[in-house]
Amino acid sequence: MEELAHTILNAERGILLLLIIALVVSVVARRFRWPYTVGLVIIGLGMTFFSSDSFSVSPELILGILVPPLIFEAAFHIRVDDLRRDFWLIMLLAIPGVIITTLMVGGMISWGTGIAMPLALVFGSLVAATDPVAVVALFKQLGVPKRLQILMEGESLFNDGTAIVMFGLMLQIAASGQFDVAESIATFLRVAGGGVLVGVILGMVASQAIGRIDDALVETAITTILAFGAYLVGEELHVSGVLAVVAAGIVNGNVGPRGMSPTTRIVVGNFWEYGAFLANSLIFLIIGLTTDVQILIDNWQAIGVAILAILAARLVSIYGFSIFGRDIPGKWRHVMYWGGLRGAIVLALALSIPESFGADRERLLAMAFGVVL
Repeated sequence: MEELAHTILNAERGILLLLIIALVVSVVARRFRWPYTVGLVIIGLGMTFFSSDSFSVSPELILGILVPPLIFEAAFHIRVDDLRRDFWLIMLLAIPGVIITTLMVGGMISWGTGIAMPLALVFGSLVAATDPVAVVALFKQLGVPKRLQILMEGESLFNDGTAIVMFGLMLQIAASGQFDVAESIATFLRVAGGGVLVGVILGMVASQAIGRIDDALVETAITTILAFGAYLVGEELHVSGVLAVVAAGIVNGNVGPRGMSPTTRIVVGNFWEYGAFLANSLIFLIIGLTTDVQILIDNWQAIGVAILAILAARLVSIYGFSIFGRDIPGKWRHVMYWGGLRGAIVLALALSIPESFGADRERLLAMAFGVVL
């Protein structure tokens, strides 16, 4: 019992230290008009040079604790009416776009680095998830048109889930050495569709509960349970927990507020904005803290190939599918192209590659961290 208490206190000290660093960096970055996420990564990298202890984090921590607040907060504020206008373009980017990215990046990585094709496809799938959190934060500061924000956030929300499903399939193929097209498609539809269904059901249940309660704190607690619970229920049912959170957030954000008082809406909105800020700050610090600079230097050529492959796949996806969008300005396409950053999801998936992959795992990790950095 004493060991547990000691572990909890150490974790508390570590989290408080990271939060203090995040707050200081945020204030300084705002003063000098930097994106504070860049400052957090640089500070995290700097801390690794002054500490003899290696910093490690489990993929379960990132996916189960830090990702749900980010995804739920973004999904909660997306209006269905705004989403409907470009829904099919977003779906093209989130599903065929992820598949194209997986295949193109996998093929170029295998050709450029000599990594076996099954492992190269594993890498292609794990970097298919975009994470434009920092981009959207800049959008809000600069007053970028709402429709462009919806395009960026909508693509990211849905392709996070589809990329995770694709990663699971590619990992299974790499481990077993067998590939069945029909079975893979069926698995993809079951995992992705099941996640959306779970999220819709839980989102409706939570919205009904909120409509019957008039207490800001209780209603905020319900949204908290929904955000983390949707992920856990989805994973327990072996469907996409991330897509469950996306669907739950969209449903709850569009139905739930109807039963909220104006005060409750403000409380819930502020709570999730704060939660997303904390999760975002910790994630970008973790990117810096967990990056082994020496491994990046040793694999700089493979990282260069990976970056070029991702830029090429992004080019095909954005400029190819955006022609199906209604009146998408050319300048918006350029913003969407350069806004396809990689972040927390990529780190979590890379860290979840089994140890049995041996030296190839270390190389894939170096490439993934190099791309994110």
